[in-house]
Amino acid sequence: MTVDKGLLAGSTAMLVLRLLEQEDMYGYQMIETLRRESENVFELKAGTLYPLLHSLERKGLLESYEQEAGGARIRKYYRITQKGIGFYREKHREWKKYSSAVNRVMGGAHCEAT
Repeated sequence: MTVDKGLLAGSTAMLVLRLLEQEDMYGYQMIETLRRESENVFELKAGTLYPLLHSLERKGLLESYEQEAGGARIRKYYRITQKGIGFYREKHREWKKYSSAVNRVMGGAHCEAT
């Protein structure tokens, strides 16, 4: 299912921070986890994810570190900071309020896509 990118734009940072609240991850792992858990609705490209990760890192919401991953390969992992956890929780509260209001206007929990 294709979803308007405008709908996804505001939620991408929140989704990434949610993943990192669960565990440290590297970029491709985030892309695959979002794709799988959203049943292919969130299909981020590296060109979308990495600028977002760098922006979140500059804001102090996450930090990165490198770790060896099999042989000589080094992966860059990301982890959420305390500031990032607070930011994520606030955005999650806002999202719940917003999505609840949209669902009420659209016909409640029984609203289905046509």
